[in-house]
Amino acid sequence: MPTPKQRLPYSTSGEGGGGRRAASGSAALPPVVVLVFLFVVAPSLFFVVRNGGRGHVHVASDPKGKIGDQEAAAMKNLKSILPKEVFDAITASQQESGTLSLDFFRNRASPSWKTDDLVIEKSMDVDGKAKAENSLPEHDLPTNRSPKDPDEHQVDKAAKVARRKLREKRREKRAMDLVHKDDEARVKLENAAIERSKAVDSAVLGKYSIWRKENENENSDSTVRLMRDQIIMARVYSALAKSKNKNDLYQKLQTRIKESQWAVGEASADADLHHSAPEKIRAMGQVLSKAREEVYDCMAITQRLRAMLQSADEQVRSLKKQSTFLSQLAAKTIPNSIHCLSMRLTIDYYLLPLEERKFPRSENLENPNLYHYALFSDNVLAASVVVNSTIMNAKEPEKHVFHLVTDKLNFGAMNMWFLLNPPGKATIHVENVDEFKWLNSSYCPVLRQLESAAMKEYYFKADHPTTLSAGSSNLKYRNPKYLSMLNHLRFYLPEVYPKLDKILFLDDDIVVQKDLTRLWDVDLNGKVNGAVETCGESFHRFDKYLNFSNPHIARNFDPNACGWAYGMNIFDLKEWKKKDITGIYHKWQNMNEDRVLWKLGTLPPGLLTFYKLMHPLDKSWHVLGLGYNPSIDRSEIDSAAVVHYNGNMKPWLELAMTKYRPYWTKYIKYDHPYIRGCNLSE
Repeated sequence: MPTPKQRLPYSTSGEGGGGRRAASGSAALPPVVVLVFLFVVAPSLFFVVRNGGRGHVHVASDPKGKIGDQEAAAMKNLKSILPKEVFDAITASQQESGTLSLDFFRNRASPSWKTDDLVIEKSMDVDGKAKAENSLPEHDLPTNRSPKDPDEHQVDKAAKVARRKLREKRREKRAMDLVHKDDEARVKLENAAIERSKAVDSAVLGKYSIWRKENENENSDSTVRLMRDQIIMARVYSALAKSKNKNDLYQKLQTRIKESQWAVGEASADADLHHSAPEKIRAMGQVLSKAREEVYDCMAITQRLRAMLQSADEQVRSLKKQSTFLSQLAAKTIPNSIHCLSMRLTIDYYLLPLEERKFPRSENLENPNLYHYALFSDNVLAASVVVNSTIMNAKEPEKHVFHLVTDKLNFGAMNMWFLLNPPGKATIHVENVDEFKWLNSSYCPVLRQLESAAMKEYYFKADHPTTLSAGSSNLKYRNPKYLSMLNHLRFYLPEVYPKLDKILFLDDDIVVQKDLTRLWDVDLNGKVNGAVETCGESFHRFDKYLNFSNPHIARNFDPNACGWAYGMNIFDLKEWKKKDITGIYHKWQNMNEDRVLWKLGTLPPGLLTFYKLMHPLDKSWHVLGLGYNPSIDRSEIDSAAVVHYNGNMKPWLELAMTKYRPYWTKYIKYDHPYIRGCNLSE
C-alpha cells in the first residue's frame, strides 16, 4: 500500500510554484500579513521617507487627507478579500490603538524594526531653557516643532516637562543633602560644646560656689536666674534686630539689658537683688515678647546661642587655668597674719633668758611606754591646732608626748608659742631640722638631688612660663614643701627617735577629734606602717602615682595595688629597723634621680618603700579630702577620729571651704593677745 504524501508547510520562498491554499480560514493568515504590509505599511513608510524621516508623523494627521483616502481604499480592498473575522480583528486593533501611525509600529514592532533615528532632538541650553520654561505659563512654553505638527508639539512638550521634573527632583535632592549635612554639622558642634562644658572640672575652679546654698536647692534664687536668662535672650534678639535693620527694637533691647544688669549687679541670691528687680523683669518681658514677634528665627537663634555657649566655654577654660594657678599660689603662701604671728613670737623668744626656754618633763621624751607623736611643720598656728585637738580629746593627757620638728626660721616662734601655751600635762619638745648633722647630702639622696643644678632647673624654671595660664601646670613643682627636708624627714623616723618603739606620725593640716591611744594597741601583723587605704571611688591606686611604663616599676609592683594616705600613720620602729625601710627608700630615691619613676612628692616613694608592708586601718580613723572635696558626708566627718585638710584649701587660708573650717577654728584661742595683735579672726 503506497505511503500517503505528507503536506509541506507553507513557504514564502516561491519554490515549486508555492503550496496549496488550505481550505480553512486559519490557513489564509500568512497571505493576510503580506497584504497588510503592501496596502497599509508600505504607503506609510513611503510618506515617512518623503517627509525626511521625521518620527511621530501620524497617517491620520495629513492635512490634505491623501493618506487617509489611501488608507480607506486599502481597508475597503481588504474587506473584500479578507474573511470577516480577520477584518474585524484588524479594525478592532486599529480602534484600540487609534489612528495608524509610525509610533504604533515602533512601539509594537520586533527588534529588527526599531531604529535610533526616528526621534531627533535638537540640542539646547538645558539650564537656560529650563529657567525660561519655569518662568512662562504652560501654554507659552517655546517649542522647536512646526505649528503644523500638533502631535510632535505635544510629544516635545511632554519630554520637556519630564526633563524639568527630573531637574527639579535633582535640585530638591541636592538641597535636602545640603540641609542634612548642615544639620549634622550643627548637631556635632552643639554636642562638642556641651561635652566641653561638661568636662570643665568645677572642683579645680576653686569650688568656692559649689557648696553655696542656692546650688543645693534648684528652686532657690529663681528670680536671679530668670533675670540672667532674660539678659541672655535679649542679647540674642538684639543681634538679630541689628542684622535686620530694626534699630528701634535694637535700642530698646540694649536699654533693657543695661537696666537688668544694673538691677542684678553682683547678686547671687534673690535677697541681694535691688528692689526694682520685679519691675525690670516685667519691662524686659514685654520687649522680649515684641522681639519674638518681629525677629524670631529658630535657626538664627540656635546659631547665636551655640556661639555664646562656645564663647562661654572658652572663657571658662581660661578662667579655670587662672584659678588653678592662683589657688596653687595661695596654697604655697603663708597669710600675713600667720607671718606676723611667727615674727612676733620669734622676737619675744630670743628676748627670753636661756633658763626660761626649756620645756618641763623632758624625761618623758625617750620613754617607750608613753604615746609619742611626730609632727614636722613650719606653721605655728597649724601645729598648735594639732596639739590642742589631740590633748583636748585624750583621756590621759599626761601620757602623751609631742615631738615637733621645724626649720631654723620658725624654731623660735614654735618654742615661744608652746612655752606660752603649754599643752596641759602633756610633754612637748621642739627641734630644729637644720641641727640634724647626720642629715646631709652624702647620706640623704633627696637632699643631694635638691642641691643639684638639674633639680633647681626643673623646679624653678620649668617650661619658662610667661603667663598665668602657662605657669599653672608648673607652679605645683615650685611648692616649698617639695624642696623642704621637713617633708622628707618622715623616712628617717628611727634616726630621729632611736629610743622609741612606736610613733604616730601626724601632718600639720589635720584635726584630732577622738582619743588616739587605741592605735598603739593595733596589731600590725609584722607590718611597719598602719594607715587608711585610699582606693575608693574618689582616690587612686598605684598606677595613678607611679610610672608603670618604666620596667623597674612594672616588674616589682601591681598597678592596681591600693594606695594609702600619709597624714595619720602608726609606725612600728622596731620592724622598721629590721626591714631597713630607710635603705629601701634610699634605693628608690637614687633610681629616681632623673624623675623617671615619679614626678614629685613623698607619697609615691612611700608607696614603693612600704609596698606589702602596710597594715590597713579602719576608714573611720582617718577621713581625707577636706581641702578639696566639698561633698564629704557630715556624718562621716563627725564620726572620724582624724579629719585631714589635704589639698590646696587649707583651713588657715582665705580660700578654705567655709563648711569645713569650724572643725579647725574651734581649737584656736582667738582672744589670745598675739592672735589679736596680728588680726587673726574666725
